[in-house]
Amino acid sequence: MNSSTANLGRAGEETAVIYLEGKGIKILERNFRSRSGEIDIIARDGETVVFVEVKAWSTYGIDALEQSLNSKKRHKIIETSKYFLTVHREYRYMAIRFDVIFVSSGPVGPCANEITHIESAFTECV
Repeated sequence: MNSSTANLGRAGEETAVIYLEGKGIKILERNFRSRSGEIDIIARDGETVVFVEVKAWSTYGIDALEQSLNSKKRHKIIETSKYFLTVHREYRYMAIRFDVIFVSSGPVGPCANEITHIESAFTECV
């Protein structure tokens, strides 16, 4: 990943954190890693632990980004979430949810930092 892509990703994650906090959702962890992969944001929404994948883009359409969240990527997120719940046993009896947040970093104006939040975007069964 080149530095401009990494910077875009970090900016997208920061925008997503601000958005989630604005909705009253508590951020528990950022960039949680395991052998299986990484989860961008782990949060608590009431009695639900939310695992959030953030996709930021400037030139690609949302369709291309949705395709980048393929079954292999979803599997890595799910396996990493299981590891998180093993490490953080205090959350073991809570509901879980997998969300995706798309953040566009368009030019200044009406398209700047447009956010699309898909709650329950996928499940372990899919």
